[in-house]
Amino acid sequence: MDVRISLCMIVKDEEQNLRRCLASVAGAVDEMVVVDTGSTDRTCQIASEFGAQVHRFPWNDNFSDARNASLERATGDWILFLDADEELAGESRDVLRRLTAAETVEGYFVKIINYLGDEGWIEPCPDLVFRLFRNRRDYRFRGAIHEQIVDVILEKNSQAKYQVAEDFVILHHGYLNRHIRAKDKKNRNLELVRRELSGTPENRLLRYHYGVELYRAQRYEEAAAELTRAADGIDPQTIYLPKLLRYIVLAYHAACRPEQALETLRLGLSLFPDYADLYYYGGLISYEQKDYARAYDFFQRALSLPEQPAYYASFHGVRGFRSCYQLGRIAELFLNPEEALRYYIMSLRDNPFFVQALESITRLLEPRTDPAYAKNCLAKLCDFCTPQANLLMGQILFQQFAYPLALEYLERGTGESEPPPEILLWKAICLVQQRRYLEALRILDGFGPDNRLYPLAKLNKILCFWLQGNRRKVRALVEELFALGLSLDTGAVVGMLRDSLGRRKKAPGTTLGEEGISLLLDIVMRALDMGEKDRAESLLSGLSQESLAKNARAVGELFYRYGYLESAERYLRLHLETEPDCAETCFTLAEILCQKGEFLEAGDFYRRAQALDPGEPRYYIRLIRLYEEIRRQILREAVDRYPEVPVFRELLAELQGGTC
Repeated sequence: MDVRISLCMIVKDEEQNLRRCLASVAGAVDEMVVVDTGSTDRTCQIASEFGAQVHRFPWNDNFSDARNASLERATGDWILFLDADEELAGESRDVLRRLTAAETVEGYFVKIINYLGDEGWIEPCPDLVFRLFRNRRDYRFRGAIHEQIVDVILEKNSQAKYQVAEDFVILHHGYLNRHIRAKDKKNRNLELVRRELSGTPENRLLRYHYGVELYRAQRYEEAAAELTRAADGIDPQTIYLPKLLRYIVLAYHAACRPEQALETLRLGLSLFPDYADLYYYGGLISYEQKDYARAYDFFQRALSLPEQPAYYASFHGVRGFRSCYQLGRIAELFLNPEEALRYYIMSLRDNPFFVQALESITRLLEPRTDPAYAKNCLAKLCDFCTPQANLLMGQILFQQFAYPLALEYLERGTGESEPPPEILLWKAICLVQQRRYLEALRILDGFGPDNRLYPLAKLNKILCFWLQGNRRKVRALVEELFALGLSLDTGAVVGMLRDSLGRRKKAPGTTLGEEGISLLLDIVMRALDMGEKDRAESLLSGLSQESLAKNARAVGELFYRYGYLESAERYLRLHLETEPDCAETCFTLAEILCQKGEFLEAGDFYRRAQALDPGEPRYYIRLIRLYEEIRRQILREAVDRYPEVPVFRELLAELQGGTC
């Protein structure tokens, strides 16, 4: 006799999802039972179009009651239950018939792929769920939320046997950010679980779900406490224990309690030594603690592990691109760009959509200073065959100030089509940075007053004429921009631009807040990028001494980035007058002095940075290389003075190839 399968669902306002779900099972099940709990959209109509039985059920804040209402109307031998934001993977349709033909199995745990994030970056996260079981009248769900039937079946049938069917796959879209926001799932679930738990405080599984909901609500301390309570005394064979331990680690980590997180992590690894997620998160925590050797070991272990069991619900990429990316970051900290590049390339090859790896690769290729080399390398690594790929690359290059190369990719990405306003503005800025002012102005003139980017377009028009020293046009455009209504900080910076051109009488220095400083630094950066050092200095001269001193490090770093060592040194020394314990400022000063050949003072600043932040490996490596360079110079002098002494030549040969 043929086995019949009933699809059972509960729904409410699911017109955006239901068609995809029902289409995925059409023909694979013998009947569809849809219980609607109060839809006001086309949900019921869509269900009817697929031939489903549609039944109304007044919502009473109890998921089990609604699910059981669907079971009451199911006539099949087996029950498959899905939610509307799920679908059956295509290859699972045939598997379903094979599974339900088994005579000794009462139900199946099946693989579900949860998609997390949003359209720009969607992550798959596998898990195991119980979704397929025999249809018997005494098998009914229990629990107002996170409803369960596994234990109920065992209570009613102590001989019941379950199996895991990882080749049967459900795809779940409900954890995508847009769905969570639309349904306010976090707050709804938290309230329902809290209410259910108050009646059954010893329900360990419900407490686990409560802890997870607290974690999703970013109440990390409470989440850690609830999850730890759920784990206390638990049977090590509990199927959700790996996920529970991982959530405890994540909750402690998010609550800024790294030692408790690592303690839980060590316990978890003693029980599940092949759990890649725990190694990965151990690496992240160790990295934050500047224990880079331990972080390196954790990430390497994560990479070495085999495919993870579905019930681990392993996070996508911890055995691949994520760990490779973190190893690249560690290599950079140890001033090993070749090794870092190797790991970033491994990361990108494992996941071509992992933008962070592409950003890091691009940065290491130094596209601003060597665009031809960077372009050649990127062409070998990536396939820029779509407009979207070119626009992404253009955006990355724009953010890394490689304006000529960014413009090339942006133009490839737009082609003949009208690009979005943001892309147009980026293209205009790239043109300005190449002194192609007329082309830039043609684009900027296309932004009307009704465009939200109009003020930025107007500001960039001012910069076009400011960079050319056209006082008249700058003053006229500044007045137009003021008429739009600007914040105090933005207005102050615009006024500084106007006054920096041919100002006869020195005005009192302008004090800026965070917003104004950010805008000012962006303008200074763009002036330096074009070689307009004097214009940048003129603009900075309008800043009050207090604001300049407070932001001298950021200013100094900009001048250093563009090779103006004397100015960079002046600003950085000014910063040390007010912040003498800034290790990064000491380090950058040491780098500048090293480039200038002032090795002894450079060594003093390296050692000072090292003393202020002994956990930073760059300071040690640079100091070692500096001492090697000093030794090399001394040996050269010794060889010149005593050419007949072989020991000096031998020592010099040993040091060949080192650099400061």
